[in-house]
Parts: sequence; C-alpha cells; structure tokens
Amino acid sequence: MKNKVITLGVTLTILIFGISAFSFGQLIPNAPFKAETMKAPDFTLKDLKGKTFRLTKNSGKPVLLFFGATWCPACRTEIPAMKNIFKTYTPKGLEIAYINIGESSKRVGRFVQTNSLPYRVLLDENEDVADQYNIVGVPTFILIDKDGLINSITHRSADLPLTKLFPDK
Repeated sequence: MKNKVITLGVTLTILIFGISAFSFGQLIPNAPFKAETMKAPDFTLKDLKGKTFRLTKNSGKPVLLFFGATWCPACRTEIPAMKNIFKTYTPKGLEIAYINIGESSKRVGRFVQTNSLPYRVLLDENEDVADQYNIVGVPTFILIDKDGLINSITHRSADLPLTKLFPDK
C-alpha cells in the first residue's frame, strides 16, 4: 500500500510539473511583443557658447543625445566613432548633442578644445536632464527619431541603429 501511495505521489508530482512547464509561455499578455515607444522628454540646456538648445525645436529631424563626462574613459573612447557619425549623418539631417553631466563650463570647454569635438556640447550642470532621462551610467546614447520618439538607448555608439533611420538609397 505504501508503494502505491509513493508511486501515486511521484506520478502526480511529475504530471503537475509537466503541465506547469508546458503552460509557461502559453499565456503571454503582450504577445507578439510590440515595441512600446516613448516620447522623448523635452528639455532646454545652454551650450558652451551660451546659446539655448531645446529638444522640441528639432522636431522633424532625428536627434542623437550623447550623455557623458570629461572624466569618463569610455566616453573618450567613443569620440572617434562619434566624429565619424557626425561626418556621415549630420549632412543627412541628424542633430547630435553631447550632454555633459555635472561639470563646469570651464572644464568642459578645455575638454572640447583638447578633443576637437565637432558636435554641439550642452551643459547639464545640475544633472536635471540626466535625471529626466534616468541616466545611470556614461556614456549613454539616446537616439530620437524625427517624430520625437525614443528609438534606441545604448552605451556604445556601435549599437546605434542609424542605418534604420538613414537607409542607403
């Protein structure tokens, strides 16, 4: 009798776990996983020349935000690739803005001059825009499409889907 109870218990356990394992993935509420799009939060920052940059003033064209800092080795490593992206995609309509997080204009100015950055450099000295975009590490790249929707967030410029926004004709 004891063997029958043990056999029945083992059989029921296998049956329950078997059915449970089979049913995982069967009920998926967001199938087929359509990508959710998010409007890029608007912001206004000053650049090194004191000119105002407002994100919504660039509606109708894609914008690449590059969040970084002068002390960041990975940010410095990305500079050659970003110069290449600037050279290749700004003639096609891409606006690029490097957003320095939490540093003085004097320090950032020296960094820009030393590295000959060709793109616009914005100062987020109070880190408000970084907080608005939930930036937790640098470098962070945010690609915004012409409709103002966030297309991509990545930590490497090589991962940016620029060819999707600018397909070869």
